Amino acid sequence: MDLGLAGKNVIVTGGSRGIGFAIAKTFAQEGANVSICARSTNSLTVAATTLKEYGTTIHSMVCDVSDPVALDDYVHTAHKALGGLTVLVNNPSGFGRTDDEAGWKLSIDIDLMASVRGCWSAAPLIEKSGGGVIIHISSISGLTQSQRTPPYGAVKAALNQYTMTQALEFAPRSIRVNAIAPGSIYFEGGLWAQAKMTNSDLYESILASIPSGRYGTPEEIASVAVFLASEPGRWVTGQTIAVDGGQML
Repeated sequence: MDLGLAGKNVIVTGGSRGIGFAIAKTFAQEGANVSICARSTNSLTVAATTLKEYGTTIHSMVCDVSDPVALDDYVHTAHKALGGLTVLVNNPSGFGRTDDEAGWKLSIDIDLMASVRGCWSAAPLIEKSGGGVIIHISSISGLTQSQRTPPYGAVKAALNQYTMTQALEFAPRSIRVNAIAPGSIYFEGGLWAQAKMTNSDLYESILASIPSGRYGTPEEIASVAVFLASEPGRWVTGQTIAVDGGQML
């Protein structure tokens, strides 16, 4: 199936590892030009080197998305480097776990406000390019209770709601907005890889809660992201799609 993504210009924030990198890589494989940002120069360099193997324009830049000025500068720099902007993927998470000032601030600053501010910067540029797509990476924690991580779940729920509001607002401007709510995703260096080593009881209990019998992969999230940005996905907007192997069930 031709997804119609060749030559499109894509920003993936937090795109140097895990889900963000898998999304950036899949877009590049489909022929899209891709910009990624992250806080670590080393991880960005490694990720960008891999992405360039697919022969499209690749841009990378160090950016702390919780810094409003730095984020706005990154979006506009990426827009210039790519020659336009068609797709914005808001990926990073602060993963606020603790029900205290620090936990809430972390989730609000990164999971929520970085996504909101990224859209403030990117939406006019996407509209200028003739329309496109915004994708928020949410979580199934935003669809149910989140006892272990109260700030994370509540803020992801806010992001899901904001997705619907944006979709209605941006539809006349030819911009679709959707969210993906991953279940528990395993990758080296990620949360569940760490839990496997340091908290095996939690790791096993979560594994037992997934009817499909395994953790998900970043590539399985990336496949949905690319579809949502594609021509075949052109009639999907305002949705939060759980990608979790039945975990929510």
